Amino acid sequence: MKDEKIPSKKELEKDLNDFLQKKYGGRILGVPVFPREPDIARVNQNVSSGFQSSSKINFDLLPQELKEFLDQYVIKQDEAKEILSTKICTHYQRIKLLQNPNRYHKFQDIGNIKNNIIMLGSTGVGKTYLIKLITSKIGVPFVKGDATKFSETGYVGGDVEDLVRNLVHEADGDIQLAQYGIIYIDEIDKIASHGTHYGLDVSRTGVQRTLLKPMEETEINLKVPHDPLSQLQALEHYRKTGKTEPQTINTKHILFIVSGAFTGLEKIIRKRLHKQQIGFGASPPPQDKSKIGLLKKAKAEDFIEYGFESEFIGRLPIVSVLEDLNEKDLFQILKNKNCPIILSKKFDFKVYGIDIQFEDSALQKLAKQAYSEKTGARGLVSVIEKALIKFEQLLPSTNIERLVVTSDLIKNPETELNKLLEDPYNVDLMGRYNRLLSKEKQSIHQTIIKRRAELQEIYHELLDDETISIIVDVVVTRGYTVDRVIEKIIEVHNVLKSYEKEFFLKWGIEIDLDQSAVNYITAEVLRKEISPKTLCEQIFRNYEHGLRLIEEKTGKKRFLIDKEAILDSEKFLNDLIEKSFRQDS
Repeated sequence: MKDEKIPSKKELEKDLNDFLQKKYGGRILGVPVFPREPDIARVNQNVSSGFQSSSKINFDLLPQELKEFLDQYVIKQDEAKEILSTKICTHYQRIKLLQNPNRYHKFQDIGNIKNNIIMLGSTGVGKTYLIKLITSKIGVPFVKGDATKFSETGYVGGDVEDLVRNLVHEADGDIQLAQYGIIYIDEIDKIASHGTHYGLDVSRTGVQRTLLKPMEETEINLKVPHDPLSQLQALEHYRKTGKTEPQTINTKHILFIVSGAFTGLEKIIRKRLHKQQIGFGASPPPQDKSKIGLLKKAKAEDFIEYGFESEFIGRLPIVSVLEDLNEKDLFQILKNKNCPIILSKKFDFKVYGIDIQFEDSALQKLAKQAYSEKTGARGLVSVIEKALIKFEQLLPSTNIERLVVTSDLIKNPETELNKLLEDPYNVDLMGRYNRLLSKEKQSIHQTIIKRRAELQEIYHELLDDETISIIVDVVVTRGYTVDRVIEKIIEVHNVLKSYEKEFFLKWGIEIDLDQSAVNYITAEVLRKEISPKTLCEQIFRNYEHGLRLIEEKTGKKRFLIDKEAILDSEKFLNDLIEKSFRQDS
């Protein structure tokens, strides 16, 4: 028994499945796949090291700053962005205050009322995208679940607790960081109870109840109760070490955000408002009778009538309504320089060495086609794929390196593809491509100039004109965001400083890279996607001999290296040697 190995999840699942098939026959199709479980070894390492995860989280972020960040990526939805930015920032600022050992005593025993949020909006309006942007900006783990899947397990609650465990997985086993995470549950309106559907209501109500404790505060066991393998592993660990591991995560500071389309909720709200208009002292009729206008007037009683338990809806005090997107909005989404749909499609072609540019007329045509599908921003992906799939299939097998997406191409993809294959270097198309590329660079340059002071304050990096030109080129050619390029530049600069120190320690000679040399090496590193240290070793591999010779003649130990010295190292070293000999004679 000592040498027998514990079966893997796959092996255990197969054995269980075979047993159930023999016992129950075709009525059992198979046991569920085991849920993901955090890496307990890494959990223990983080706990024992006393790692303070809060340092990873941007607790100093203010609501207006987060709103401005979202404005760079999300078109429209101003009211939703304001609500989300404010309440999510407040949530983390509260955590920051409560963690302060010098906090005021009157806040110490305050009730834990979390800013859990319920989002209302049709499909494709950007609900998930907004939350993903916020979590990436703050730096907390994010898990998304689908409420419709919870109904399959009734009110056992396994799926709900698995979401919390998955936060630990997303945090690489760091429980402290996971306890500040965000859980996002979509399709929440699908678990609303309806009085006419008695058969399904027990399950839906049960799912709501399983969410009550995690949404407020409870301890979740990291070991999955319905996973036999995890129980065997825990038993084996205890047998070998005589110790138990930390196995729980507290949900006190985990923020829950739920969303759904809530079809028909506006009728309940309209009915309530109509009742208020009848009789003495009645309220004036609502000014906005549109669906979105009515949803913004939603109250707890409306959600309860819709089919939610009062305890459940009471744990979602913040309501945010996202507006439907029209054709103009879809066009503005595509025009946005941070549009993930366009950036993703550019990347698809870039992997084959093909650069692609979109004309405004083409984006307008795409927006019109997508709007007719009535699926919001999701429709943009399908219409772009439909128009460009043939180009993506055939162009990699040609020598074509540039593609201009025009309105004619969107309208008649096959016709325009044949024209391109017949005349791949059409002067008119190449001219249009160059104009679009120049316009894109100019737009990015202006954006950086506007944000220069802010970026310099955030990254503590001087953004001179040459550095900005490097950023623009990398953003256009590689598809990175401006902030990501600046982060990469800082990484390169840190390596260059380390290399200067290593060179001195190895050869006793100090090299000092001036700004022109630093900018040149940075641009080459980003352009070639090469390691900064590898590039430095290539550039300076012959320097030590020439500089040692000069040191012997003159005693000079410090040398200023500029861009010209890097471009023509032989001339630079020969000039120094010749100068040293003249001084010696």
